[in-house]
Amino acid sequence: QVQLVESGGGSVQAGGSLRLSCAVSGSTYCIDMSWYRQAQGKEREFVSSIYSDGSATYADSVKGRFTISQDNAKNTLYLQMNSLKPEDTAMYYCKALRYCSTDSGRNYWGQGTQVTVSS
Repeated sequence: QVQLVESGGGSVQAGGSLRLSCAVSGSTYCIDMSWYRQAQGKEREFVSSIYSDGSATYADSVKGRFTISQDNAKNTLYLQMNSLKPEDTAMYYCKALRYCSTDSGRNYWGQGTQVTVSS
């Protein structure tokens, strides 16, 4: 089992910045971490992932504005969000994907943190 707790959401004006955090606990071996978001009335969408080799991928909509990182010593995942736009308004979720062991392929989700960007 993996437990994920997001924090750092809030309300900000367009052009502002926020840093989201995701505290990871439990069986933290063999997991790739990601951020997803879901705007009201829309489907959940991919934002960014970071892999065990340190590489990262981003959705085109956030590329160049958002940066994913992780602090393994603190078991924490981050999402630095700069130049925020109203269309970034959504609930942001942290996800862990197990890629080995008996639960390989299983996704674990946090409860989400709300980000609201006003124009």
